[in-house]
Amino acid sequence: MVIKEISSFLDYYGKIRKRTQKVIACIPEDRLEWRYRDGQFSFGDLIRHIAAIERYVYAEVVAGRPASYQGCGTELASGMHHVLKYLDRLHEESIDIFKQLSPEALQSKLLSPSAYPISCWKWLRALVEHEIHHRGQIYLYLGMLDIDTPPIFGMTSEELQEFGG
Repeated sequence: MVIKEISSFLDYYGKIRKRTQKVIACIPEDRLEWRYRDGQFSFGDLIRHIAAIERYVYAEVVAGRPASYQGCGTELASGMHHVLKYLDRLHEESIDIFKQLSPEALQSKLLSPSAYPISCWKWLRALVEHEIHHRGQIYLYLGMLDIDTPPIFGMTSEELQEFGG
């Protein structure tokens, strides 16, 4: 996927975010900070991490500033309501930065936090991959707790098999 203009990317990324929000909605509030093992992300950490990485790494680098990620702990937002507001607020801030990208800017090179030169459009593509990766973790955690989740594209694999797919 080559990103040549920002509006098509923002439309695509918006759909990715809606699927992420759909699975986040399955998290019981009393399990928000549950961890399957000490030292691992909780659901809340994953949500805060998605938000903070998007805003303070991907958007900052796009804006020509150094990454300023400071973690994903409960000090950033605590409780489901506040965690979701944090996710939404940082996403809006990031989108405002991304909206400013011209076709020329999308083709320009950025320096990743590790000083690796990367095309801006590839950097944005990596943002999407990052979110999808962590959404997968949320699905896995919910499965570990035996909590039903929505199929990602409207049908389960079992339903698809019924149609001979």
